[in-house]
Amino acid sequence: MIVPYVLALVLLVYCVLDLLRTPSSLVRTLPKPVWFLLLLAPVFGPAAWLLAGRPVKGTPRPAGPVPGSGAPDDDEDFLRELRKQAEDKRRRSRDPRDDGV
Repeated sequence: MIVPYVLALVLLVYCVLDLLRTPSSLVRTLPKPVWFLLLLAPVFGPAAWLLAGRPVKGTPRPAGPVPGSGAPDDDEDFLRELRKQAEDKRRRSRDPRDDGV
């Protein structure tokens, strides 16, 4: 008699964790906060998430952080500019008359 309740709870926990791990850009049909509220409906919510909310099977999930959320030192253009500034500073410290032009 308790088995259906345990299965419903396990399904709910699985779906909530799946929702939290899924990037917002891959969630279908509704925004993530709405899906979270919908998941609170016993059995119907998790079933709806599995059928209409989660990404289509085969959709690649990003392996790393979401683009644009990385540290600036991961950006090659940023690093290139830092190297250039450091080299200019070293050059000026060696020859104070050199204004970098």
